[in-house]
Amino acid sequence: MELDQIKINFESGDLWALNITLAIIMFGVALDIRMSDFKRLLQQPKILFVGILSQFFLMPALTFLIVYLVKPMPSIALGLIMVGACPGGNISNFLSKLAKGNAALSVSLTAFATLVAVVMTPFNFHFWGNLYGPTRKILTEVSLNPYSLYKLIALILGIPLVAGMLVRHYQSNIADRISKILKPFSILVFMAFIVIAFSGNLDIFLKYIHYVLYLVIAHNLIAYALGYFTATGFGLAQVDRRTIAIETGIQNSGLGLLLIFEFFHGLGGMMLLAAFWGVWDILSGLLLAYFWGRRPVRVAHSDA
Repeated sequence: MELDQIKINFESGDLWALNITLAIIMFGVALDIRMSDFKRLLQQPKILFVGILSQFFLMPALTFLIVYLVKPMPSIALGLIMVGACPGGNISNFLSKLAKGNAALSVSLTAFATLVAVVMTPFNFHFWGNLYGPTRKILTEVSLNPYSLYKLIALILGIPLVAGMLVRHYQSNIADRISKILKPFSILVFMAFIVIAFSGNLDIFLKYIHYVLYLVIAHNLIAYALGYFTATGFGLAQVDRRTIAIETGIQNSGLGLLLIFEFFHGLGGMMLLAAFWGVWDILSGLLLAYFWGRRPVRVAHSDA
């Protein structure tokens, strides 16, 4: 297919800038994370289990099922698997608060999921990507080294997470001051960076966006439903259902883009899908959070 042959213009300097930007965003998120967040989750094992189950087991499996049934172009299919393997996005905490979800749970899950993602994101991508013939062919052609994938994710997610938590633990006042500036600034910088980096490829977006438009929207909406009804099935309170839904539906597509440029040299279908995912899930997340934020949280388990 023509789209599978497209390579997006992205210089090595741009790639380094994206690396640094994502690491700074993760560091900013980690400034709000305390060791007590991990203890809180360990004291609520069912919530922790549901969050990890939905994010790292059901979401990748459901993504593979969509790929198997829809059979999109190989590079689009691999992009979908990549997004499905990524951890929750960095704005999930803000959206959970806006949606009257469990903000403390959201922060705790972000912390725990980030640690888990260092192992599970490369594993899920490699496992599900090799399970489907057309995507396995791409992985074979690029000779993807799983160790390199693990190493890069550890550098981008793991080290900034630990560094931010150490600053929070030993210098909480400094962490408060930095966080107020760094979190909104870094996300704005990331969005501006993406716009600038892809401005030279606008013609490609306009020409091929129809290949991924409905697939991304459907995948994202199904992900919200997956998180919400999984939490419902395990009897979690509505406030926790909203949080699990957002944690499952908001994916760190920025990390996905980085991995696509690093290992697949901006392969057209993968890049197009991940880039549109990053735009769409912010929009859909804001709309969902606004809708839930205007509805009272019901305490009774039977309420939806």
